[in-house]
Amino acid sequence: MAPDEAKTAQYKSSSGLPESPAKARRQSEGGLAPLIPDTCNVGIALRSLALLNAPALLISVLMADGVQSAMSQFAVTALVLNPIAVGSLALLCVSRKLVNGMSLQVQWIAAVGLPALVALAVSVLAVDWLHPDLPRAGSLWWVASRTIVAAMVAGALIEFFRLRARAYSPSFSEARLQALQARIRPHFLFNSLNAVLGLMRSDPRRAEATLENLADLFRVFMRDARELVALDDEVVTCKEYLAIEQLRLGERLRVAWHLDDMPGDALIPSLLLQPLIENAVHHGIEPSSEPGLIEVSASRIGERVRVEVLNPLLEAQPVRPGNQMALSNVRERLMLLYDISAELKTSQQGSIFRLELEFPYRKERRRRDVRRYFDPDR
Repeated sequence: MAPDEAKTAQYKSSSGLPESPAKARRQSEGGLAPLIPDTCNVGIALRSLALLNAPALLISVLMADGVQSAMSQFAVTALVLNPIAVGSLALLCVSRKLVNGMSLQVQWIAAVGLPALVALAVSVLAVDWLHPDLPRAGSLWWVASRTIVAAMVAGALIEFFRLRARAYSPSFSEARLQALQARIRPHFLFNSLNAVLGLMRSDPRRAEATLENLADLFRVFMRDARELVALDDEVVTCKEYLAIEQLRLGERLRVAWHLDDMPGDALIPSLLLQPLIENAVHHGIEPSSEPGLIEVSASRIGERVRVEVLNPLLEAQPVRPGNQMALSNVRERLMLLYDISAELKTSQQGSIFRLELEFPYRKERRRRDVRRYFDPDR
């Protein structure tokens, strides 16, 4: 195949028509995050409705003579406001997937234009019912003013959620520094290199495979922490990490993977699971001289993905317990990406520490399931 033909085939959409490179570029490959917030998310939808109804209620109270008059005026306002808001959220939920990857101008047009169209339709239907005595010019102005206000409010909300995401999300340099400081521990590197040196003469093939795993792992560590990757890729990263730790811990580290029901094309933030696996190793396996088992399972339940990590707990807790940095970091990143739709829970059942992670299933387009089966002795 010629280079031009290969490039065209690379950007084929599911319908068989070629896509532009900007549209086909996935977020897991470094594409820009969508401008339109995820209005399918319950938390974002509820926040939007609260941000719209609270000022309407305040204006009704300030303009009315009494409580009864204020409630009556707010009820009339809400009859127009909430259908526009709910309809706009529903349309933006659908259109977000369609315009994701397009230019910012197109995304802004969709983000502002769709609520304006919904406001226009609702206002045309409501004007004769709410104000039957208005002249035609007054009715046109009533409809036009609410359409313009809807577009302005939609733009303001889009900007609010965009700034909120930026406030939670560090800059590129900060994200890279965070990844280097929080994920890469110098003694882990030194221990890994020492283990490789010990294998150079006795088992050169395994030493070479370990160096390849270490290179792959550090390549992931250097990636922008805000990038989305497929769950398959994240699992392979965890397996590469565990293969290196296996050299140091030997038979003390045992891992059982339950991935038959795992949706490998689900998108998650890069390095979301690896810190949790690392916690299980360093708090459940490393302090003990006895062999310990870490169990990792991933499955899809409806439109949600569940990941569970189980590791043993020592009867005598360490003098200096962990500072929960990994867990708090993961919770903050989940809040940024999924809002209240994601959940991270920990519990203790006897001598077993259980971590349960749930988040919405977001599918990666054109996903190839090629990395799930990792061979540590490749």
